[in-house]
Formats: sequence, C-alpha cells, structure tokens
Amino acid sequence: MKNRILSAIILLLICVPLLIKGGEYFAGLVLIVGVLCFKELYDLRLKEKKLSWLISILAYLAVGFLILNNYQGKELTVTLDYRILTFMLLAFLVPLVIIGDNKKYNLLDALYLIGCTLFIGFSFNLMIILRNYSLTYFIYYLVIAVFTDTFALVGGKLIGKNKLAPTISPNKTVEGFVVGTIIGTIIGIMYYLTVINSSIPFINLFIVTLTLSMIGEIGDLVFSQIKRYYEQKDFSNIIPGHGGMLDMFDSFIFIIVAVLLFINII
Repeated sequence: MKNRILSAIILLLICVPLLIKGGEYFAGLVLIVGVLCFKELYDLRLKEKKLSWLISILAYLAVGFLILNNYQGKELTVTLDYRILTFMLLAFLVPLVIIGDNKKYNLLDALYLIGCTLFIGFSFNLMIILRNYSLTYFIYYLVIAVFTDTFALVGGKLIGKNKLAPTISPNKTVEGFVVGTIIGTIIGIMYYLTVINSSIPFINLFIVTLTLSMIGEIGDLVFSQIKRYYEQKDFSNIIPGHGGMLDMFDSFIFIIVAVLLFINII
C-alpha cells in the first residue's frame, strides 16, 4: 500500500503540471503514456510468439500517429486521418503475403495489432482533444474515474463479500462495485455543479455521471479479462504498487471513449 501511495504521489507531481499547462506539453505526456499502454498489450502477444522487428516498428509508428492525429484540435468532433488508417492496414496486412508463414505471422496477429492500435490510438488521441476543449471537463471525467476506482477498492476491502466476476477478477466484489459507483457519481456531480455548470438539468447530469462511473468499472473488468486470458497478474511492473500503465488507466480509457455518447447531453 505504501508503494501504491508513493507511486500515485510521484505521478501526480509529474502529470498535474503538464495537465494544467496543456498544449504540446500535455500531448507529449499522453503520447508517452499511450505508447507504454500499447507496449503492454503488444508484449502480451509477444509472449506467444516473436514478431518481426519491422512489424514492431510499424506498430509503434501507427499508434503514435493516431495519438497525435489533430493533436491541436479543440472541437469535440472526432476526425480520423484516413492516410493513417490506410498506412496501418497496409502495414499489418501486407506482411501476411511477404512473410508467407502462418507460424511466424498470421491473420490473428494482424487483427490483434489493428485492434490494439486503433483502441489505444483513438482513446489517447481523444484525451488530448478533450483537454484542449476544456480543462474543467477533463477533470470532471478524471474525478469520476479516480473516485470510482478508489472507493471500489476501499468498499471491497471493508464490506466486500459477494464476488462480482470471480472468473475474471477474483478480488472484485459487488459491494465494491456499488460503493465505487455511488461515491464516484456523487463526487462527479458535486464537481460538475460547483465548477462547470450549476444550471444543468440534474437528471441529465445524474444519468451521465452514473453511466460513466459504471462504464469505468466495466472497463476495468475488460482489461482484467485480457490479463486473465494471457495468465498475467499485471500488465507490467513499471509502476510500483499499481502494476502497469494499463492497470492504472484502464477505467479512465473506457470513460474517455464513452464520453462521445454524451457530448450533446452535458
């Protein structure tokens, strides 16, 4: 627990100033974190087989380009440079013919890389766009993720008895899920009404905040299922007490992606 708290403090000291500064500084931070998250997913695949160094280079280039796509944009409209998408598809599919050996590189490898590249590249690019759009809105989503995660853990340890998804994440409980959702929703609503807009229809704010909190916890389970499939406890050990970058950002990634469903509501 001490390592977990110390790591969180160090990350806050690094990330908060860059978050406040915004612009290229924050984009650079998101690029680094996003690439590290992609590496953790990519390394899972490498546990099963070694892939060509050229495939690796192309994969990192593709995810980097996606993360920085329109990184100076300030409008909450998602745009995708189709040149990047075309590059990515060719980079991962053409080697199927060039290599010509399913044991070394096959369609499942290609689809895995395409999926991971799109998901990480898109979600971290959206983080940059949302920060450019509004710091206060970005913090609103961050508050939901942090308080939901924290109190799901606390609630589970204090009163957790019923397993939520024992085959996916044995330590998560129904009680922890409920406590995390309640506290994450309450704090998120309080922040929004205090800092962003106090005149918003409460029912709209309640539904969106509650939904985002629950999606964050579901996102955590999705990544836990990925780890379970590859028989991995943590995605890596880069952050003492937390595990990997994905272990820390898993729920926030899903919340950020889900934001697109509610752009016109709050």
